[in-house]
Amino acid sequence: MLIRQNNGARLSFVAILLLLCGLLSLDAGAQTSRPGGGSQQQPSRRPVSPTTRVIGPEQRVAPVSRDIDRFCAGFIEHEAAGIGHEVVGGEQEQEQHTYAEGDYVFINAGASNGMVAGQEFSVVRPRGRFKSEFSRKEGTLGVFMQEIGRVRLTEVKSNVSVAQVTNSCEMMLLGDVLRALPPPLPESSLGVIAQADALPAPLPRSSEPTGRQQGRIVMARDLREMVSRNQVVYIDLGREDNIKAGDTLSVYRPLGHGVVARIKNEEITQNTHGGFESEEFRGGKFSNKAQRAQRPNGTGTFDQRPVTSPQVKDARPAMPRKVVGEIVVLKVEQRTATAIITRVSQEIHTGDFVEVQ
Repeated sequence: MLIRQNNGARLSFVAILLLLCGLLSLDAGAQTSRPGGGSQQQPSRRPVSPTTRVIGPEQRVAPVSRDIDRFCAGFIEHEAAGIGHEVVGGEQEQEQHTYAEGDYVFINAGASNGMVAGQEFSVVRPRGRFKSEFSRKEGTLGVFMQEIGRVRLTEVKSNVSVAQVTNSCEMMLLGDVLRALPPPLPESSLGVIAQADALPAPLPRSSEPTGRQQGRIVMARDLREMVSRNQVVYIDLGREDNIKAGDTLSVYRPLGHGVVARIKNEEITQNTHGGFESEEFRGGKFSNKAQRAQRPNGTGTFDQRPVTSPQVKDARPAMPRKVVGEIVVLKVEQRTATAIITRVSQEIHTGDFVEVQ
């Protein structure tokens, strides 16, 4: 009983001390806040070391492409390699038929085929032979290979291996094909686009031919027909055209081309004369959508036939081509290359021209 009382006394004494400390600190705070009570104490700041450098936005850089763009871009392979090893099963195939990052799948190759635990492979899905009316190259450009993801072998048996999906671009299916990982890209192809003050000069609005290799954008990833910055496209220039990973190409189109729908006489309006003024006030016989009257002929009078934009375009001098963007090559095949759009001045269309800078 005595011990309990002593403990209680100790606790009471500690509580009183804490209360007195709190009152003293409140009084000190009031002293510093009074108008005549001297200067208020400012919170201390950590001194900045003279070796500390604050990195501003002008010193930040961004890579031209992300890992997902390089791993999942796909490519058009001219001479498609044999099917080889495939994904033939899944650990959870009794519950699912698609596989993604983290899942385990089975490969129809093992130690007898030279497989070793820890090996990594790219997984692709052949989509079929591809040819384009935009390309000047005869015949097929190759087989379009969609990149599905990557796997790493975790267990190797005699004729079968277990692999874990380490990267997913799309849901993996049985029958998808294994390929050796592509070689790492050269540093030049991972060049940087500086930000802020270090931004490159704006794209020119027009350009003249440089005499270097020219081609076309024949397709875009996910079958888009209008694409913009950071999206992947395929061009009909490859190793046979001396294209290399990291090359930069301008994207351009001739003036008057690239519209979604073409109409021969795009200024479809009512006739230029007759029947548009009111019967009472006679404000004018022309429609406010009237077409342009033909230029004066030899007699000095205006012909009532309308002027159309195609007529003006046919009579004008050679016009500069319009620059719409810039691309950097990521992967090169025999007849084609995969590229990513790095700069744009407007949307880019499949069929647009490209030229090596």
